[in-house]
Amino acid sequence: MHQVFPDYYPKFQCTAGACKHSCCIGWEIDIDEDSAARYAAMDGALGARLQQQIAWDADPPHFKLGDGERCPFLNQDNLCDIILGKGEAGLCDICHLHPRFHNELPGRVESGLGLCCEAAGALILGQTAPMTLVGTEDSCTDDAIIVLRDEVIALLQDRKYHLPKRVSQMLQHCGTDLPERSIPEWAADFLELERLDPKWTEVLLSLQADWPQADRRGFDTHMAQRQTEYEQFLVYLVYRHMANAPDPDEAAARAAFAALSYWILREAGAVQWTKTGSFTFEDQVELARLFSAEIEYSDENLYQLLDAVY
Repeated sequence: MHQVFPDYYPKFQCTAGACKHSCCIGWEIDIDEDSAARYAAMDGALGARLQQQIAWDADPPHFKLGDGERCPFLNQDNLCDIILGKGEAGLCDICHLHPRFHNELPGRVESGLGLCCEAAGALILGQTAPMTLVGTEDSCTDDAIIVLRDEVIALLQDRKYHLPKRVSQMLQHCGTDLPERSIPEWAADFLELERLDPKWTEVLLSLQADWPQADRRGFDTHMAQRQTEYEQFLVYLVYRHMANAPDPDEAAARAAFAALSYWILREAGAVQWTKTGSFTFEDQVELARLFSAEIEYSDENLYQLLDAVY
């Protein structure tokens, strides 16, 4: 099937041991059937370790996390012993693909990178030119939701208008709008969701307590030359989540989810800037990483928010 992907997609490179938030820590890594069979038959010292460090009675099998919820094959240099021993071909599917995602759509597979990876986040949010999709010239489609999604991306990238205006145009184009709720009220809703990282909880509690005093005008001035970060964030969310909606109503809900996510990210930045006097590109990447890991990688959290916005 034909592959479509953002122009930045081939540029991704894992930072391996230099990563501050390793995907090999804190995640229960499921092992696909083919890789499990390969690991069960592997000989040598690495094979013995694999056979000992996999929970074979689980469905599906997964690596047994060690101290600090570290994968047992993440060594003291934060490098993967499986890669060191067998190369990337030795990895199971999840480890080989992360942080990439692939959405199967009519006539094409759309691939991308997830913001839960700090290296992917820096790559995506650091793009200053509008994102373009590679492969669409060979994969024309009349699928109504894909067409709608592409129209939304074009609206979000129309730099004749300030970004809030573009977001409003997106919602109007999809026939939807956000419920009238304040940021502290939305933060309370987010606090009702499953949460994994205490840093995300701190962000939400700060939105509740400190948002009314935030200097949003000063923050907007601080971010005046960095609006492309929010554009790329919105386009990423729309690209990843909207085209695989099963019907127009859910497509509209996913557009509203993107708008809410942008609003939360922007206001969290304003709160941080007001409290500390600083909000760097690295801070932006970290906020996006926290959001993505907590919301996008939990189907339950994602669908609760889709229900809340539509």
